[in-house]
Amino acid sequence: MLMDVFSIFDPYEFTPCLYNYIYVTIITIPMFTLIIFNFIWKYKYSSNFIMVVPFNMMMSQCIRSKSSKIKGMSILIMTLFLMIISINLSGLISYSFSLSSHLFYTLLMSFPLWSSLLISSFFKKKKQFIAHLLPDGAPEWLNPFLIIIETVSIMVRPLTLAFRLAANMTAGHVVLSLMNLYLSLMMNKFNLNNMMLTFISSFYLLFEMMICLIQAYIFCLLLTLYCDDHT
Repeated sequence: MLMDVFSIFDPYEFTPCLYNYIYVTIITIPMFTLIIFNFIWKYKYSSNFIMVVPFNMMMSQCIRSKSSKIKGMSILIMTLFLMIISINLSGLISYSFSLSSHLFYTLLMSFPLWSSLLISSFFKKKKQFIAHLLPDGAPEWLNPFLIIIETVSIMVRPLTLAFRLAANMTAGHVVLSLMNLYLSLMMNKFNLNNMMLTFISSFYLLFEMMICLIQAYIFCLLLTLYCDDHT
């Protein structure tokens, strides 16, 4: 069973869930719910509420941080934010490949942005960059250890960004796959327990869609916080 579950993350060998009416229902119910709410908010407030609110939240965070003072960084973070949301949500579609569940892909997003901020800060103001490694007011005998600790904490930032996104997306997909696998095996036995599990899976899919938005926001939020360390 574990091989069947984790094979959805294998780019060379897919083992998709059985295409049945239960799985289609799990997909369509939350999608139609979002479409209906989006339709209501659009005509009530003359704006696309579901897409505008996350966009405005990320934009306000970029304005509050130093990323607005770095040329092109705010636009880059906003574009990355929308791209991660699209990739995360597309991974929930049946027979699709989840890119954000792979550490290699998340590292390709986190490492270049982190390294560009680090290199830019170093060449712009070298003295301030080196001085930033030592906290103010620290005892002299702790200075070597504090410099090492601060250097290590800076170096692991792209890894924590990549691991956080990949781990959260992988965990959600595994739980959703286990639910769908059980429903696929029990599709011929229609009873109250299976009906309850179907509704639970539908609500869990809605929960995973919110997790996709939150993880994209956290990824870009940490990038804006890293911009605050830019000299």
